[in-house]
Amino acid sequence: MAARLAPDNVRQTHQSLHHLVAHAPWSDEALLQQVRQSILPQMEQNGPLIAWIVDDTGFPKKGTHSVGVARQYCGQIGKQDNCQVAVSLSIATEHASLPIAWQLYLPEIWAEDKERRKAAGVPKEISFQTKPAIALEQIRKAVRDGVPTAPVLADAAYGDNYDFREGLTELKLRYAAGVREHTTVWEPGKSPLPAKQQKGRGRPGTRIRRDRQHQPVSVKQLAESLAPRDWKTVSWREGTQKKLRSRFAALRVRPAHRDERRKEPHAEEWLLIEWPTEEREPTKYWLSTFPTDNTLRELVKMAKHRWIIERDYQELKQELGLGHYEGRGWRGFHHHATLCIAAYGFLVAERSRFSPSTRAGRLELCTAELPPKFKPRGSPRTGRTP
Repeated sequence: MAARLAPDNVRQTHQSLHHLVAHAPWSDEALLQQVRQSILPQMEQNGPLIAWIVDDTGFPKKGTHSVGVARQYCGQIGKQDNCQVAVSLSIATEHASLPIAWQLYLPEIWAEDKERRKAAGVPKEISFQTKPAIALEQIRKAVRDGVPTAPVLADAAYGDNYDFREGLTELKLRYAAGVREHTTVWEPGKSPLPAKQQKGRGRPGTRIRRDRQHQPVSVKQLAESLAPRDWKTVSWREGTQKKLRSRFAALRVRPAHRDERRKEPHAEEWLLIEWPTEEREPTKYWLSTFPTDNTLRELVKMAKHRWIIERDYQELKQELGLGHYEGRGWRGFHHHATLCIAAYGFLVAERSRFSPSTRAGRLELCTAELPPKFKPRGSPRTGRTP
């Protein structure tokens, strides 16, 4: 980049660019807000905003000094390893999406280590938060900032967290959130028992309850109890080679999370289950607060729309260098990601100028030409020295 900008002054320009990313005191949140305000109208030219998508992505890292690095699950390699993880909130239309919030997840061992925090420049106001808590705060800020609202989509790492789902309901946002197979619900038509009435002068009970014969079931148990007629084959979008389709069932259930501490049962929600015919057991589950009149196909299409953020991360990492930051500090990590997202926003806007049917599936960026005789620092010498 420095060579392209100033071929006669590469070293000083390189230092200036490094300072801009790693140390300059500009606000990454303010820039992301400006990107969103500029790009959203372009995205909506081909259709309205239909979803907010919560996700996280990992960056494999060596050593222990890069901010937030720890042994944790890394989605990029699909297992536990040394990495950094960032939580993001994206907005999406039918055909385009864009991250609008981005924050590094700071593991507890980092949050409590004063020396490492100071060395990496972690702001004093940043304390340990779980990933669902970070995501919920990003969503609250987006609501305060007046971002056009849409249903929230999230995978089971977030949907399994009851406080996250409850926070969305308090914000009056609908959701389709993945849950794991052990999540408990009341079967269709069933609810917890009413509060126990005391005989005589005792104070009447106020909390709903269960007993040995009246218990909720796991979503996996419920799925396995369904009859063959309850399952329908649904297609939701075109894949790279063929139309994507699978077998689904949708039921109205009441979540059972800690309801024995409540005075009223949880409201009914959709339980959406995917069980491909070639699999021995169900593969995915979602809880959703979408309206009762939604069809099965509508539920499936929205729950599956979370795939679009995976395309974002693939292009951001492979085409725009999101994972290439080599600094160690908090500010540089967020500045680098923000600049990558700003560049991606520009490309999303350019792509939105064309109808979806005429667009290529990938950005297909071209490598910029370097000035003649340019050699990267550290490259081996050629020829003999005089």
